Amino acid sequence: MLTSMFETAIRERCRLFEIDITPHTLQWPDEPMEHGYAVEGMDGLKEYMGNADQIVGMTGDAEMLVTQLAPLSAAMMDRLPNLKFVAVSRGGPVNIDMKAARERGILVVNTPGRNASAVAEFTIGAILAETRNITRGHDAMRAGIYRGDLYRADIAGQELSEMTVGLIGYGEVGRRVVKFLKAFGCRILVSDPYVQLSADDLNDGVIQCSLERVLADSDVVSLHPRVTAETTKMINAETLAQMKKGSYFINTARGPLVNYDDLYEALATNHLRGAMLETFDVEPVPPDNRFLKLPNVTLTPHIAGASVKTVSYAAGLAAEEVRRYLAGEPALNRC
Repeated sequence: MLTSMFETAIRERCRLFEIDITPHTLQWPDEPMEHGYAVEGMDGLKEYMGNADQIVGMTGDAEMLVTQLAPLSAAMMDRLPNLKFVAVSRGGPVNIDMKAARERGILVVNTPGRNASAVAEFTIGAILAETRNITRGHDAMRAGIYRGDLYRADIAGQELSEMTVGLIGYGEVGRRVVKFLKAFGCRILVSDPYVQLSADDLNDGVIQCSLERVLADSDVVSLHPRVTAETTKMINAETLAQMKKGSYFINTARGPLVNYDDLYEALATNHLRGAMLETFDVEPVPPDNRFLKLPNVTLTPHIAGASVKTVSYAAGLAAEEVRRYLAGEPALNRC
């Protein structure tokens, strides 16, 4: 999320206003994010980058802050009396104490769906990499082994056109994944108790059903909900046991959605044929993580949302919110 792209977008969108922009660059993603539960005074915040003194010093007496990862705790807000507007270029303001912001009259906006297209594309790649043995073939070739046995019918993967793919979650990402999956001709099931299928998806034969049916009927289960109290560790021993023996599990969403001890057992005992994991319960993943040694997993370092379009789109959304604030217009995506 290049600072320069955000500054360019803001200056272009807000050219009718005189604004003074002070750019600062934090070290993510070259350095890992921090977590509020691990740092005194940052309770209630989740992922963020930068310590309190650093961010307060950067922000100074500014009225507006545009950021992706900078933390804003209640104590920090008390040290920033001029701050009135915060644009968080993420799908959710997990680095902001929203209760404290409301109490202090600070408007917080976000950029929903900023990386939905990127994550949806990545999910299709994740499904193919795992179900068609692309990962296995790649790992073997790197090790100097030519695995012709991957052509054997009892090892080769099925085509998507003959599989049922189940999605848990039908938000911005889930809807795009459904759209892409239609081109492969697979049967598509969706579970989301809070969202109804679009008319196009209904007409195209997409089936909305219970979580239990998605788990029981799907050859591939792909995870796409937000992390809430209800969805935390929703993939666990009980739900994994409901999945078909020999099916695949795909997580391009969030680590806290999964009980990784239970998932490991399902993979190690071959109840699941394979999994593609893009997010984990601990990030960065420690070098002794058990999943690194499993032969039936594809692993990536939380990069599904990484695309140039993600940055440019988020910058545009944030810039429009800045313009609307300066013009006295209501926010589009008030948190």
